[in-house]
Amino acid sequence: MIEREEKLGLGSAYIRGFRFALERGYDYVFEMDADFSHNPQDILPFLEAIRDADVVIGSRYLNGIRIVDWPLKRIILSYVANIYARKMTGLRITDCTSGFKCFLRKVLEVLPLASIVSTGYAFQIEVNFLCQRAGLRIKEIPIVFTERKFGSSKMSKQIIYEAFFLGIRLFLRRMFIRK
Repeated sequence: MIEREEKLGLGSAYIRGFRFALERGYDYVFEMDADFSHNPQDILPFLEAIRDADVVIGSRYLNGIRIVDWPLKRIILSYVANIYARKMTGLRITDCTSGFKCFLRKVLEVLPLASIVSTGYAFQIEVNFLCQRAGLRIKEIPIVFTERKFGSSKMSKQIIYEAFFLGIRLFLRRMFIRK
């Protein structure tokens, strides 16, 4: 476990974890919520799926909506955010904001970790965009996401604004910058 002295955002926490895994030579790197919103028993299907992919994403929206104990307002916000992210970025996945993923080591070696600027949930969209642009094989598998039993969501207006403006930035990058 890596403990940081101060809160620096979700994105920088992921990047710190990625660097930790790279420094230790791990072949597979998982990203998941530690509050059991993501079921650890789902790790085995990820390991099966990564055999023919570079990145595996646990999708809440593949073949329907698989979310337990979220209020309807939160489901709608998340679902609409994913539609927006797909339209703006050209991503060919259903759950652009999922935080349950498995990466092959080589993915983290080619991603420009130092240039990722998103600090909130938009981090997921930005990483997916960079993976797709790099020509990496992305595969989605269905998962069930269960709302945490303790603690509270970090969702805020600032996080929503960050994702909205990231969509515009990535749209412009997609339209005007080839790589």
